[in-house]
Amino acid sequence: MAESFEVVERSININDKLGPKLLAAAEQNAILRIGWNPAGDKVPKNGELGLCPALPKGSRMRGLGVFGSWIASYGQGGAFTIQGDAGSFLGAGNDGNTILCERMAGNHAGYAMRTGRITILDGVGNDAGGNMTGGLIVIRGSTGSRIGGGMSDGLIVVHGDVGSEPGSGMTGGRIVINGRCPTPPSGVSLRPLAAKEVKEINALLGEADLEIPKDAVCLTPSPTLNVEGRGDVVSSGDLTGIGLVPSDDHQLANYSVTDTIALIGERKGKNTPIALPLPLLPIVPSGKDLFIDKNEDAIASNILSQQPFITLDSPRPIDIVMINSENLPDMPRLLSNAGGIAFDLDDLPAMNSEEMDGMLVATTYLVGYSAPVIFIQGLGRIQSLHVRSSHHNTDLAVTRIEDGSGLPESASLPLIGRSSKSHLEGTVTQAGILLGFSADGHDLAILKASGISVICCEVPMVEATDLANWLSSISTDITAILRRLGLSSIDELKRTHLRALDHETAAVSGLRLAGYERPLPHWFAR
Repeated sequence: MAESFEVVERSININDKLGPKLLAAAEQNAILRIGWNPAGDKVPKNGELGLCPALPKGSRMRGLGVFGSWIASYGQGGAFTIQGDAGSFLGAGNDGNTILCERMAGNHAGYAMRTGRITILDGVGNDAGGNMTGGLIVIRGSTGSRIGGGMSDGLIVVHGDVGSEPGSGMTGGRIVINGRCPTPPSGVSLRPLAAKEVKEINALLGEADLEIPKDAVCLTPSPTLNVEGRGDVVSSGDLTGIGLVPSDDHQLANYSVTDTIALIGERKGKNTPIALPLPLLPIVPSGKDLFIDKNEDAIASNILSQQPFITLDSPRPIDIVMINSENLPDMPRLLSNAGGIAFDLDDLPAMNSEEMDGMLVATTYLVGYSAPVIFIQGLGRIQSLHVRSSHHNTDLAVTRIEDGSGLPESASLPLIGRSSKSHLEGTVTQAGILLGFSADGHDLAILKASGISVICCEVPMVEATDLANWLSSISTDITAILRRLGLSSIDELKRTHLRALDHETAAVSGLRLAGYERPLPHWFAR
């Protein structure tokens, strides 16, 4: 644990020192070096990760040693030469970098890259070029499984043997192999290269020792029969089977002020928290949908200007960017104007702890290390989500209800509660939930009473004025609920305020059944 922390700290310090120098070095056509001291003596790196994200156009880097994961990710046109090995996700989200790794690289090299070139001279792990949409990857040496998996465009050239399932799920692009290739999976065809293609590819490679011979083979996508499947099973319920009842507190006057504010990222002064007027983070496709001219509707404009959203594009300074496999190359642009980041772990490749550290170091460098960080993952992996979130000190662990399991929201409450108590209690990480429907004030009150700090959901509409009205109605509903229950703050909502209104809800939620006023007997069984 201590060793991992030390590697992360070293990596952050390197990025902080290099950042101001990159643009100046690019203007002077100078090369910055990692792995040598100022006197020029070799001091090879050993495991540093997340280094040099978003290298700007014209910048040049040279590194010496064994590097960890997520090196030179989100490239913007710089050049990085590694004299040694690289870990997983080398050049992930590349959009213009030229990267040369003189030895071997780990898994997911060039993941989701859009443009640029990555050359690896001593073999690569699994899933190289996964989900790439363009650019060039050149590999000398053997590769692991699923090279080019899910790629939609671009070119991969391999001088060596490839592992199983090459090109699985690819919809475009080409994988050229000068070596042994197993039988490709369904949807991928193997064919010889035309003489014109050989000439074109060798011209693109530009180096005699990397040229492909005439007998190299090419993998391309082949037509398949598209049959519409059943799709994911959706949640079988909502929160209408749960009611809110007062305890011994008297109801408040209808003019009483109530507190509905929630904070994300409150780490005892170590970062900059985001204040939420409601314990709600709605999700919209683009921050452009949130602008209203003050001259047209000053009230609606003010409501939206104070409410942070989760968005995939065009965030405002208070918004949180959701990161998935499609928008990785856009991170430098998106995070330069964002208030926080949310990693959609269901859409990103599975990662071990070191790879997650690399992703966090590289990505938080772009948004600021003090910005709130959120992990989002499906209900079926809730314990893994909470363990990882607390281990990496993320601010919010959001459980996605619609993960294909079909579990109702009421059944998720004890799952989230038990896991939070076991893995999040005493940590900086708060528990959140991502609903499969647009929430109202009643939903937010129930979930807060269940111990959930922040609720995420899709919006019922995208038009800005309607969004402002929706937020205003939620605020009105929560205020009325708190006054009825005799509470001055939403943080005073507890599980004792909840009742299951029917037997089925009581059976799956563990809440007290209204009238019976106790949980059903099976909740006490061992």
